[in-house]
Amino acid sequence: MADFWRSPLDPERVVNTRVTHWQNSEQEQREEYLTVEEPLELRLAGRSLAVIMRTPGHDEELAAGFLLTEGIIEHPGDLLAVRMASDDDGLPLPNVSEVILREQRMREVVESAFTRHFAVSASCGLCGKDSINAVLSTSEPIEDDDLRIDASYLYDLSARLREAQAVFTHTGGLHAAGLFNEQGELVLLREDVGRHNAVDKLIGHGLLHRTLPYARFVLLVSGRTSFEIIQKALRARIPCIAAISAPSSLAVELAGQSGITLIGFLRARTMNVYTHAQRIISIPPALSD
Repeated sequence: MADFWRSPLDPERVVNTRVTHWQNSEQEQREEYLTVEEPLELRLAGRSLAVIMRTPGHDEELAAGFLLTEGIIEHPGDLLAVRMASDDDGLPLPNVSEVILREQRMREVVESAFTRHFAVSASCGLCGKDSINAVLSTSEPIEDDDLRIDASYLYDLSARLREAQAVFTHTGGLHAAGLFNEQGELVLLREDVGRHNAVDKLIGHGLLHRTLPYARFVLLVSGRTSFEIIQKALRARIPCIAAISAPSSLAVELAGQSGITLIGFLRARTMNVYTHAQRIISIPPALSD
C-alpha cells in the first residue's frame, strides 16, 4: 500500500510519497511529489447533486462555475452561497459543500437537476452532452465583435502560463487554465487535476466577483480542447480559446457554430486557427509599440 504525507510545499494540494527510481540499471529510493485528487460533493436542498473529482483549493469557485456551466443557475444572483456542509451534530463535513440558491430558482431547478446524474471525473468531463443543438438552445452564439488579437501576443501565452504554475513545477500532474487580456497579460490562473475543473474555477471566480462575462479575454488551456471546454467557455461568453494540444472534431464544430475563435497546437511560434480566424491579426512591430 502506498504511503502518503502532506507536503510542506502545499499541504492542501500536494502530498509526498516514496518511490523506487530507476535510471538505466541502477535504482534508488527517493521521495516524489503527487497532486492531490479528492472528491467534492455538492449538495442542493440537502440532496447530493454532483461528485466532482478535483484538486482541493478554490472549491467555492469550482462549485459556482460548475453550477453556471451546467445550467443549474443562469445568473450570478441565482447563487446565494456555497458553504461547507455539516453533519447531524453540526460538525463540518470535509469535501462536502452545500449550495444555496434563491428560493425561486431552487424551485425551478430542484426537480430537473435530480433527474441528471453528475459523477464528474477529473479527466473526462460530463458524458451525454454530445448535442450541439442542446448547447445552443440554452446559450446564444457569440456575435462577431471588434476583438482583434495580435498573433505575437498569443505565441507568448504558453510560456507565461507555465511560469505561473507553481504546483505543476513540482508535481507535473496538474492541468491549468489561464485567462489573458487582449495584450497577452495573465489576469487569472487556476490549476486542477482536471482541465474542466480548472476552467470551472476561472468561471466561478468571475461569477462570484461579478466580472462575467469574459467578453474581451482569451482562455488558454493545457492539453487538448474538448467539446465540454467550448461549452463552458460559451456560457462565460469567452470569444477566444487557445490550447497547447489538439481540439476534438466536436469541439471545432461547436466553436464554429457558437462564434468562438478556436486555436490549437499553440507551441513556440506556431498555431492552428480552426474557427473564426478574423480575430487573429498580425500588427507590424512599429505600429504595436
